[in-house]
Amino acid sequence: MALLTLINLAGSIALLLWGVHMVQTGVQRACGARLNSLLARMLGNRFQAFLTGLGITAILQSSTATGLMITGLAGRGQLELAPALAVMLGANVGTTLIVQLLSFDVSSIAPAFVLTGVMLFRRSQGAWRDSGRAFIGLGLILISLRQFLVLLGPYTHKAEFTAVLASMGSHDIAAILLGAVITWLSHSSVATVMLVSTFATSNTITPETALALILGANIGTSINPVMEGNRTSPIARRISMGNLLVRIVGACMLLPVLPWISTLITRLEPDAARQVANFHTLFNVGLAVIMLPALKIYTRLMEKLIPDIPDDKKQSPGTPRYLDTLLLDKAPQLAIGSAAREAMRLCDLLVTMLATMGEGMNTTDPSRAASARPLGNAIEDLGASIRSYLAGLDPETASEPEMEAAEEILAFCNQLLHAEDIVERSLVPMVQKMARQRISLPPSLQVPVQKMMDQLARNLNICATVLLRQNTSETNPLTGQKDFFRTLESTATAAYFERLRKQPGDSNSSAEYNLREEVVTYQLTLLRDLRRVNTHIVAAASYSLPTGED
Repeated sequence: MALLTLINLAGSIALLLWGVHMVQTGVQRACGARLNSLLARMLGNRFQAFLTGLGITAILQSSTATGLMITGLAGRGQLELAPALAVMLGANVGTTLIVQLLSFDVSSIAPAFVLTGVMLFRRSQGAWRDSGRAFIGLGLILISLRQFLVLLGPYTHKAEFTAVLASMGSHDIAAILLGAVITWLSHSSVATVMLVSTFATSNTITPETALALILGANIGTSINPVMEGNRTSPIARRISMGNLLVRIVGACMLLPVLPWISTLITRLEPDAARQVANFHTLFNVGLAVIMLPALKIYTRLMEKLIPDIPDDKKQSPGTPRYLDTLLLDKAPQLAIGSAAREAMRLCDLLVTMLATMGEGMNTTDPSRAASARPLGNAIEDLGASIRSYLAGLDPETASEPEMEAAEEILAFCNQLLHAEDIVERSLVPMVQKMARQRISLPPSLQVPVQKMMDQLARNLNICATVLLRQNTSETNPLTGQKDFFRTLESTATAAYFERLRKQPGDSNSSAEYNLREEVVTYQLTLLRDLRRVNTHIVAAASYSLPTGED
């Protein structure tokens, strides 16, 4: 029976986590883009940023999701560290609101939430359908909490169980560590707080132990972003580590006066569940009141603790910068946006690779063109990382439009990888061969090649713009580029055949003619491969269009 109860208890915790997950995904699907834009606009000052973080987290019921949005904005340079930390302080308070609600006996309305959610989900479309998902999640949360009380009721007064918990009454540090570990393992401070509330209500633990466990829960919920978040970005590490340090310092400050606080709260509020909920909220509100005026000083401290990466130690160009695995499950829309940002980096790397190869055409040093190969390797590595990242999207979590957007990004990346393959396997060896033979194109033959190179750079920039959906036209802006490149190649080929019809008159002119024909052959090969590169770039732009037109 004990084993069965343990399994049922684990199932109730899983149901609670799944309910929170459904609320989060439902709200994000219904108004995720609006939440992002709201978050970007409402960060004028620290107090406004605090309120914004509180409001959005109260809607999403996940400070982690809010933190991921903030990290993305800060990584793009749209948000400084001080307002980002202010948002996290607000997010910490926002997560306590559902605990405040659940501290009342609201389990009787759980069937009404589920019924409303199912009706909206089955009979509606768009945002209303996603709102139904959120209502179902709220109902599951309430049902799971009722199960907590039913399952733990018979065991809260067992001698063995109460003896173990009572032994922690004089060891607040052990209680804090236990609360942190439970929250870290469950990935939910709500589950831990409600579990503590259940024990406190049945008098299984003392009020002081309950408050110590709540302090641990606040620390534990800040550990996961530090361990699983983006470790390569200094700004992301400052935000997550800064939030964790604030809670650790706050818990250490309250630890010596915890007996006095528990006595005061008990006198003010006799209900144990309300005591736990109130302390959880007041702890985070108190941290916000203390830290908001001191954020500038705290920001400078975090910048010293986590400095920027020196230029000589920066990562390889092919190392992903924005692919955060936490986004895949918690915020698919943000995960797709991060993959799109990395795909834009593919465009930038390919532009640099073409420019590096172009420099090799103007020298007799084969190593100049060979320096483009590491860029090709970086493009391949980054493309593989994007594919692996998007493969981690769960179709059950991501909506159909989000999965379609992921497929578009994959197709976009594949076309750019095909273009890179042509540059690395055909163009770079050709330019190296010309350098070893000390052959350079005369100005008349260099003109069409340079025109193609310049246009390829412009086309890649347009391709990246289309990926961001900044193109409002329903047609591919690069459609006419195939004709442009084809015309340049055809004109050069026609001039080549025209020269073949003119035979040299003497031996000196014959030697000059043969040398020139070898140079022209190189030119035509370069033009052909550059046209092939452009074909894949045009195809990449067509995949990223909303209509899919070519």
